[in-house]
Amino acid sequence: MTTRKVYEGDVLGPKKGPLNALDGFNALTQLVDAAQACISIHATENTKQEKVKAYAATELAKIRTAESLLANYFERSFAERRENFSALFERLDSALDQGNGEAVSLVLNTIVETAKTSPLANAGDLNQIRTVLDDPNHVWEL
Repeated sequence: MTTRKVYEGDVLGPKKGPLNALDGFNALTQLVDAAQACISIHATENTKQEKVKAYAATELAKIRTAESLLANYFERSFAERRENFSALFERLDSALDQGNGEAVSLVLNTIVETAKTSPLANAGDLNQIRTVLDDPNHVWEL
C-alpha cells in the first residue's frame, strides 16, 4: 500500500447526475482543507528555514572567533619562535667565534630540535579545541 502525502489526491471527473448542496459543500470543504494544509506546510517550512539560517549564523560566528584566536595564537607563537631562533643563532655565532666545538654542537642540536616542533603540536587534539570553542562559559587566557 502506498502512502499519500498531504498535497496528493485523486482528480475526479465531473459527477454524473444531479448536484445537490451537500456535494457543493463537500467540494468547498475539501478546497478549504487543502488551503489550510498548504498554509500550515508553508509556515512549518519557513520556520525550518529560519532555524537553519540561525544555526548557520551561529556556526559562522564560531568559525570567525576560532579564526581570530588561531591567527592570534600563530602570531604570538611565531614571534616567540623567531626570538628563540635569533637567540640560538647568536649563541651559535658566539660559540663559533670562541672556537668552542662542544657549545657549537649543543646549540646546533637545540636549533634542530626546536625546528622539529610545530606551533600546532602544543595545541593538542583538535576535537578538544572544538569542544572548548562550543563552550560559551570557557574563559580564554592569552
